[in-house]
Amino acid sequence: MALKRMDNIGIVVEDLAEAVDFFRELGLEFEGRATIEGEWAGRVTGLGDQQVEIAMMRTPDGHSRLELSRFVKPEVVADHRNAPVNALGYLRAMFTVDDIDETLERLRPRGAELVGEVVRYKDAYLLCYIRGPEGLLIGLAQELS
Repeated sequence: MALKRMDNIGIVVEDLAEAVDFFRELGLEFEGRATIEGEWAGRVTGLGDQQVEIAMMRTPDGHSRLELSRFVKPEVVADHRNAPVNALGYLRAMFTVDDIDETLERLRPRGAELVGEVVRYKDAYLLCYIRGPEGLLIGLAQELS
């Protein structure tokens, strides 16, 4: 059996509305919001009795999704949002944009901060990392060809 696709990446946040606004400004499309709870959900995650508010975001091409989650219960147990780029585990999501400078200007009022600097990789990309809402690490890439 072959892998069909990657369905989504999940990010746990404290402020769901702020995260939705940030990723909308980046260019993702809001698909909807729901509360996930009940015995079936706890069996999937192994967390037992849980209540999670989620918002689904979709890339403009329709191929990728980002699931933003805010746990009501149980409370979150770890915080790795400010981990450096060489930390083990999930690190960042990378998005390709039309214009990296324009994207940075749009995101700065929403709290985005450049981690290092915008760099050129050969004649292929401009690349940078930013910290978004709640310190989330986001990669931006602009194709040069």
